[in-house]
Amino acid sequence: MTTHSTGTRKERLKARLELLEAEKELTRQSDALARRRQELPWVQIDKEFKFETDEGSATLKDLFQGRSQLLVYHFMFGTDYAAGYPSCSMIADGFNGFTAHLANHEVMLWAISRAPLAKLQAYKRRLGWSFPWASSQESDFNFDFNVSFTEEQQRQGLIQYNYQRGGHALDAIPVPEPVIQFAAMCGTDALTYGRDRPGLSAFVLEDGIVYHTYSTFVRGLDGLWGMYQWLDRAPKGRNEKGAWFRRNDEYSTYDQGVSEIRAGMQGSSQRSSIPARPEPVG
Repeated sequence: MTTHSTGTRKERLKARLELLEAEKELTRQSDALARRRQELPWVQIDKEFKFETDEGSATLKDLFQGRSQLLVYHFMFGTDYAAGYPSCSMIADGFNGFTAHLANHEVMLWAISRAPLAKLQAYKRRLGWSFPWASSQESDFNFDFNVSFTEEQQRQGLIQYNYQRGGHALDAIPVPEPVIQFAAMCGTDALTYGRDRPGLSAFVLEDGIVYHTYSTFVRGLDGLWGMYQWLDRAPKGRNEKGAWFRRNDEYSTYDQGVSEIRAGMQGSSQRSSIPARPEPVG
């Protein structure tokens, strides 16, 4: 017998119409935020960054590939990682489908990580991806855009991420258990793992000049998690207890994946709430 509230169709329609007004208001607020995002001052990029791509060495301007706009997903894959961050991997699972649409609307999408290109290429093949992915190993790009940090910054507590110093689970002492767990999933130790972070940065190219227009981190990346948009509309919502997800080739069978999800739901009485994810999930 369900413990969730039940009612007649009439009662449900009344509640649904009330929710619809709230959904419409959220959409209007989201539209307004998008306009404010686009109105932010642009900052000219004077520094020359070098990347390694499937086609060879490239500059930031080269990544536009004839388009006027560039979106960069800062994929958390450090030089000493054995594999990419599972959360970034889940987000990137959606890239293949819409890179063509973006490219035909004047927007190039690239993932950029500090790991060597050969390691990124192998990981792409493993997970069945084809979107553009560049290595920034030989440049300061990740450091300049606050998604990678030095051992010295980490040791002295000088890491500034998401527009603030400290305050993130990756900076906590002692190291939280979820951070240790995610570090192990990436094949590295917690301190090494914490020197790279996820994020999104946007750039525009006008009159041959590249400008930085926007960056976001942590929960600002929520909208990129396509799978979560579906879960938010499922009867039981996200219903998370820890990091239940895996890389797309780590669910050995469909049935095993379903069993793990169901095991995570046992004992849950909340159907539509959205519990916070573990902090290191960007």
